Amino acid sequence: MTAFKLNGRSVRVDAPADSPLLFVLANDLEINGVKYGCGKSQCGSCAVLVEGEAIRSCATKLSSVAGKSVTTLEGLTENGKPSRLQQAFIDEQAAQCGYCTAGIIIQAEALLDQNPKPSEAEIRAALNTNLCRCGTQNRVVRAVMRASRGGS
Repeated sequence: MTAFKLNGRSVRVDAPADSPLLFVLANDLEINGVKYGCGKSQCGSCAVLVEGEAIRSCATKLSSVAGKSVTTLEGLTENGKPSRLQQAFIDEQAAQCGYCTAGIIIQAEALLDQNPKPSEAEIRAALNTNLCRCGTQNRVVRAVMRASRGGS
């Protein structure tokens, strides 16, 4: 049994300690915001925050989050409404198919937590390893800039 906090609430999971966190979140805990992309920690679709740091859940063992706080896209909402960052993605129409969007938002959240007013170059660098086949990168950058300015 592994216990940790998920989106602010305590959870206990009966899964092998070496299970990828991604599969535990998606299958055992029915979290929809994490997506299987490459399985090799290269695309970012599976990104979650662990203790505020963006990690790739496909390459993270369940045992490594024991006793820690894990936040998924679902945990970013504020009183059931999209966070400022999520709303900025909506306003900028920064998702096309949306498959990669949760991971990108998680990575952007980690950036904004560390650097509330990033430059465009800093945003591009922070999101460089998040892959989007639909080509919405410019809209994503605009959305992160909008959220960093405090508006949606």
